[in-house]
Amino acid sequence: MPVAMSPHLSPESPSRADSVWRGATLVTMQDGHYNLTENGAIAVSDGKIVWTGTAAECPDFADAVQHEFNGGIITPGFIDCHTHLVFGGDRSGEFEQRLNGVSYADIAAAGGGILSTVNATREASEEELLKQALFRLQPLLAEGVTCVEIKSGYGLSIESELKMLRVIRRLGSMLQAEVKSTCLAAHALPPEYKGRADDYISLICETLLPQVASENLADAVDAFCEHLAFSPEQVERVFTAAQALGLPVKLHAEQLSSLHGSAMAARHHALSADHLEYATAEDAQAMAASGTVAVLLPGAYYLLRETQCPPVEEFRKYQVPMALASDANPGTSPALSLRLMLNMGCTLFRLTPEEALAGITCHGARALGLQETHGTLEVGKVADFIHWPLSRPAELVYWLGGQLPCTVVYRGEVRGEFRS
Repeated sequence: MPVAMSPHLSPESPSRADSVWRGATLVTMQDGHYNLTENGAIAVSDGKIVWTGTAAECPDFADAVQHEFNGGIITPGFIDCHTHLVFGGDRSGEFEQRLNGVSYADIAAAGGGILSTVNATREASEEELLKQALFRLQPLLAEGVTCVEIKSGYGLSIESELKMLRVIRRLGSMLQAEVKSTCLAAHALPPEYKGRADDYISLICETLLPQVASENLADAVDAFCEHLAFSPEQVERVFTAAQALGLPVKLHAEQLSSLHGSAMAARHHALSADHLEYATAEDAQAMAASGTVAVLLPGAYYLLRETQCPPVEEFRKYQVPMALASDANPGTSPALSLRLMLNMGCTLFRLTPEEALAGITCHGARALGLQETHGTLEVGKVADFIHWPLSRPAELVYWLGGQLPCTVVYRGEVRGEFRS
């Protein structure tokens, strides 16, 4: 007769594990909730979770390396599903100018704004961009980020967009973290295409995206749908071209005005629509029907001193998954802490701590199309998790600033810095 298998065991690895981690409360985040397992244990084999449950029920994995924690909690690895971490220069001078009363229009007229970042990015070498991105990534990795999405979008030319995407792929080969690459060439209109936005969209659709796809430089395609960027019709052209090449899509939408870009993104079954301060109930309904994740970005909301909050109640009503992300970028969210976004998501957008933590774990994974492999502590998922010497998950949201002590496990191994 066949031997009955524990419901926690993976059918692929029912009797062995490389390591077992126990002695803390598991915050599994299944279905977007804490789903705590007191005095839990996780068994790992070949970088994946093969068993979870209470330590008392854990099978005797005799050959496994045993890791014992003295209390605390274990969460899934953090997922930062929206960043712009590769760029040249910085805009701290402009930040100071704005605080001293200089308008954004005056700064832009003097050569500042996004075009100053475009110029600095175009002038920078791949090595310079790589070095700067590593500097910005280290604080995120130190506080438990094990998966990060990075967008292009500051090159705005074939050569410079490809350069940015190559740097993102290099980061993925160097870091002990999952790095997802997104082509955001439709971020702003380059100066050489002033008054010819449709021609620039044609360049993206007919020349850039086919090359990006042929060189496997991106995992998704993004665009900025806004009155100061591109219209829904122009973005739809980008989406159609991307999807014809087998690339999923996502969208910056409803940040400054309501163009119903998020509903358009939902029609294309976009992975996510991001920002969403001006999204409507109709947009939320469309996103719910398509499974499109709402990615909330409180860092930009804070720095720009916005007053229109995303419609969180509508997202709750229609059960739209809500992710949180740093939106780390030089102009509107120079954020180097995803954990700070947990607090901002709660204090500014009125999320609960449980919703906020779901936003950087299970829902962050869904925003990248990784829900089958990342974001929760479940059998079959990658063994990315963090031990925190804390009493409860809400402490992750409660503490402002500083570096909380933690042990980051990536693919079943305690993570080092990065590989050269």
